[in-house]
Amino acid sequence: MLDGTTWRVPSMRHRVSPEEWQARVDCAAFYRLVDAYGMSDLIANHVSVRVPGEDAFLINAYGMLYEEITASSLLKIDHDGKVLLAPEFPGEVQYGVNRAGFVIHSAIHKARHEIACVAHTHTLAGMAVSTLECGLLANTQTSMRFAHISYHDFGGVVTDLAMQEKLVQDLGDNNAMILRNHGLLTVGNTIPECWNALHRLELSCRTQLAAMATGAKLIEVPRDVVEHTYTMYQPKTRRAFGLLAWPALLRKLDRMDPSYRD
Repeated sequence: MLDGTTWRVPSMRHRVSPEEWQARVDCAAFYRLVDAYGMSDLIANHVSVRVPGEDAFLINAYGMLYEEITASSLLKIDHDGKVLLAPEFPGEVQYGVNRAGFVIHSAIHKARHEIACVAHTHTLAGMAVSTLECGLLANTQTSMRFAHISYHDFGGVVTDLAMQEKLVQDLGDNNAMILRNHGLLTVGNTIPECWNALHRLELSCRTQLAAMATGAKLIEVPRDVVEHTYTMYQPKTRRAFGLLAWPALLRKLDRMDPSYRD
């Protein structure tokens, strides 16, 4: 039996284009960041990245912890769920794609071609806020960025393709959505933008729960101030948030464990 020091997925760099390899490295980095910032849930949840120039996307092999994921361990699948390229896993392991991950991510990638990255988490804070009737409150500068966040009502585990239409409809042209009684979802035109939205949404949820836990009356910010702040966070107003920090985040990962690049 292979242990944690010998369990390695062989490199796939020679099997893909330079563009796909870069997407793989950035996607693997996203997974490692989710874990590093306390947002992972064992082998559950998923991040997907569109393969440049193809009707396909990269997603995690269902069975690997986020701290194990590398550029070569990602599976490439099309919008119908067909595996186009799979790693050679060590030993007799044959990991596949999580059904819910395929249903959620393929729906968004098919409907919104401008989207490069989709992320979905089940964090303590995200799940807690997803159960609140009030939803996410726009009462901090960070949470005001999500003043018009989308919501999707819970209809059971997302394994039925019939659920895709409502999921896409509820997301609309937004970049973030709370899946009620479930978790969080963000999308981005680039991988850094999707990560930044997820990080900020998670932070907003954590802050709200901490404030509510005090039992004190929360300050309600005037609506016109909320709307102005929301506008200031839109990509077309100032800049696409996340791009500036991404190289620094990669440097952080390189200091921690550069194996995500393998």
